Amino acid sequence: MLDVNLIRKEPDKVREGVEKKGVDPKLVDDFLAVDEKWRGIVASLDELRSKQNEITDKLSAGKKDDLIEEAKKFKEKISKLEDESKGLENERNKILNDLPNIPFRDVLVGKDENENKVLRKEGKKPKFGFKVKDSFSLGEDLGIIDTKKASQVAGTRFGYLKGDAVMLQFALMRLGFEMLMKDGFVPVLPPVMIKPEVFAGMGRLAADQEQERYHFSKDDLYLVGSAEHTLGPLHMKDTLDSKDLPRRYVGYSTCFRREAGSYGKDTKGIFRVHQFDKLEMFSFVDPEKSGEEHEFMLSLQEKLMQKLELPYQVVDICTGDMGWTDAKQYDIEVWFPSEDRYRETHSCSDTTDFQARGIGAKYRKDGKTEFLHMLNATVFSQRPLLAILENYQKKDGTIEVPKVLQKDMGKKVIG
Repeated sequence: MLDVNLIRKEPDKVREGVEKKGVDPKLVDDFLAVDEKWRGIVASLDELRSKQNEITDKLSAGKKDDLIEEAKKFKEKISKLEDESKGLENERNKILNDLPNIPFRDVLVGKDENENKVLRKEGKKPKFGFKVKDSFSLGEDLGIIDTKKASQVAGTRFGYLKGDAVMLQFALMRLGFEMLMKDGFVPVLPPVMIKPEVFAGMGRLAADQEQERYHFSKDDLYLVGSAEHTLGPLHMKDTLDSKDLPRRYVGYSTCFRREAGSYGKDTKGIFRVHQFDKLEMFSFVDPEKSGEEHEFMLSLQEKLMQKLELPYQVVDICTGDMGWTDAKQYDIEVWFPSEDRYRETHSCSDTTDFQARGIGAKYRKDGKTEFLHMLNATVFSQRPLLAILENYQKKDGTIEVPKVLQKDMGKKVIG
């Protein structure tokens, strides 16, 4: 959530920031109106409680009928105002939950992905002397991707990975773990279920995101959409010492998304699915190191792409396309020959103190306690696997295994 004091002191800055993300700035005014009423009632409650304490002190010295009656009246007034205060606080928090993190000043202002900016392109696009196939056709022909049976079992947007596709997926995950552990990332297998209040604290149950979530009403638990969602709460309500920062984690989990807003998109294959496995970086840092850590995490993503020798581009994401919790976001898009275009495979986000404030993650420095900055970045999902199939395909329908993965795969060619 946003800093309430920031909204109070710099409402114009917040209005401008949320509007850049496509949110009605009137919500800021709505919040301030409710907040003012709430603060007034809190002040009245403090005054009434103070007077109530005075009466209690007098009563303890000797009971008096008139004071007893007065004490009852104060108790009734306090009870009524407490109910009003609770109602306003709930309304206030609801509006807060509908306000996204505000972007940094230097972030591109734009309405959607068409206004993102390509920062650089790396790697050589492969040249083929034959008609290329898409990843789904390649996987189906090799018997390593099966969506037909998966649709019979679970419905659309599900798929089976089989044989060498499984081994390729775990070779990618192993590569990610090994490289990141050298840079101090602690490996984690986090829960794939999360309580609503914790999910909301992570900023992942906002109005535009709730429809993406799978919820078990009987247990009142949500399935996570990324390892990030339960990696962040590793330090929920904790206060870390600044000398122990940064704290870096790399988490592997199965992820679940409804893909509610993707009707008609990527219906073939397993590029956009309801269930997938993902390896994710997560960092807790001193706010002064936030920007530096963001660039560092991006550099690790690029290093992994370079190890796989996949052509890619780095994209600066505009305000209208960036995540709800993000103040700044980069994407990496990898070349897919069958589509003659780059597709998004990685995101890298600085959420500043937005998520930390929601879950109470703090640090202590020079005797002062402040909220941490939290950052997340994709290591590998299933999408890079699909990019490998396409970029490393051969005329006979087999797939060359990237050199960096050949040892783990135990082979040089899939097919």
